[in-house]
Amino acid sequence: MMSLDRTKAPDFQLTDRISLVQAAPYRLDNGVPLYLIRAGEQPVVRVEWVFETGGWDELLPNVSWFTLRLLNEGTRQRKAAELAEFFDQYGAFLEFQPTADRSTVTLYALRKHLPVLLPAVHEFLNDAIFPEEELETQRTIALQNLEVNEGKTSFLAGRAFREQLFGADHPYGKSQTRENLRGFGREDLVSYFNTRIAGNPFRLFVAGLVDETEVSLLNRYFGQSALSPAPDRRSYADPHLGDLQSILLRVEDKMQSSIRIGKRMVNRLHPDYYPVLVTNEILGGYFGSRLMKNIREDKGYTYGIYSQINHFSHASQLFIGTDVNKEVTRQTLDEIRKEILRLQTEPVPAEELQTAKNYMTGQFVGSLNTPFEIADRHKVRILNQLPDDYSLRFIERIQAVTAEQVLDAAQAWFQWETLVEVVAGDK
Repeated sequence: MMSLDRTKAPDFQLTDRISLVQAAPYRLDNGVPLYLIRAGEQPVVRVEWVFETGGWDELLPNVSWFTLRLLNEGTRQRKAAELAEFFDQYGAFLEFQPTADRSTVTLYALRKHLPVLLPAVHEFLNDAIFPEEELETQRTIALQNLEVNEGKTSFLAGRAFREQLFGADHPYGKSQTRENLRGFGREDLVSYFNTRIAGNPFRLFVAGLVDETEVSLLNRYFGQSALSPAPDRRSYADPHLGDLQSILLRVEDKMQSSIRIGKRMVNRLHPDYYPVLVTNEILGGYFGSRLMKNIREDKGYTYGIYSQINHFSHASQLFIGTDVNKEVTRQTLDEIRKEILRLQTEPVPAEELQTAKNYMTGQFVGSLNTPFEIADRHKVRILNQLPDDYSLRFIERIQAVTAEQVLDAAQAWFQWETLVEVVAGDK
C-alpha cells in the first residue's frame, strides 16, 4: 500500500489555454437575436430573456425593480397562484433579475416541458397586469427589509459608499428609502412595462442539452410578433467627485465597524485592465492575499477582508470591504493603506506573483464546468461587446502580467488619495 507524504504538495499542471463550447448565433423571424450553447448531458435547459432596460431607464426609483418582480403575479388570463401552480407542476423554476443596466427573466426546466412552458412565459411578458394587492404586499416586504437592513453597519456603509462614488440620484448610486418606496403606484409599473418590456426588443440565451428544435420552439412563440424600435435610454452626467473626504457614519449601539473603500476603475477594454486585475488579486482578491494575511491572520482584526473589481455597463469600480471590531477600525485602515503603499513601492516577489496568477487561472477554468457557467461567459462577452477571443485569451493575458506591470498599475490606479473611504460604526 502506497503511503502519502503529506508534507509535499501534489504535482499540478498549469493550464495555458482552454477550449470553449461556442455560442451559435441565430435570428428569430422578427429579428430577435438568439445564442444557443449546446453543452451538458442532462435534459435540463436554461432560457434567458435579456432586456436592455433597468434602473437606468426608470422615471421614479424602484419602478423597474418592482415591475420585473411582479411580472408573473397575474395576467388577464391567470392569477398569480394559477401561474405559480402551472410552473410548479412541471418542476420549472423562474428567476427575475432586475439591475441598473438590464432586466433578465430566466426559466429553468426539463427540455421536454418547454413546449408547454414557453406560451406561459410569453403570456406574462406581454400581458402582465400588476395587481394592486400584489404590489402592496411586495412594497410592505421591501419596507420591512429596509428597516432591518438599516440596523446593519454593512448596509449603511455600502449605501453611503455607492452614493459617494456615483451620486445618490445616479442609477449606480441610488438606494431604496422609505420615501421612494412609497413614491410610486401601480400606474407607474404599467407605464414602464408597456414602454420598456412588452413588445420591446430583447436577446435570448439558451443553454443545456439543446439543438435547433429549441430554436424553432422559441421562434414559434417569440419570433412572430413585430417589436417596437428600441426606445432611447436615459442619459446621466458623469458625477464629479470633487475633493474626496472620509465619511464616518457613527452607529453608537454596534460593536463593529464596516469599512468600504474604493474608486471608479478601468473597464475590461482598458489597456491596463489585466495588470489592474492581477494587482487587485494580490492585494485582496483571494484567501492568500496580502490583506487577508495581514489583517486576518497576523493581526486578527477580522474574519475576512477582500478587494474586487466590479463591472457595470457604463462604469467599473474597485471595492475593498471588511467588518472589524470598533476598537481596531483606525488600525485596520492604516494596514490597508500600508499594503497598498507596499504594492506601489516594492516589486512583487516572483513566487507570490505566480501564485496569484495561478489562482486566477484555476478560478477561471473552474467557472466553466457546467453548460450554464459556459453560457454566462458568453453572455458577459456578448452583452458588453467584448472581443470574440476575450474568454479564450483570458488565461494568456493574466499569465503575461509582470511584476513591473503590477508596480505600475498600483502607482497609477490605487493611489490612496483617490479612494473613497466610508466607515459605519466608529473609529
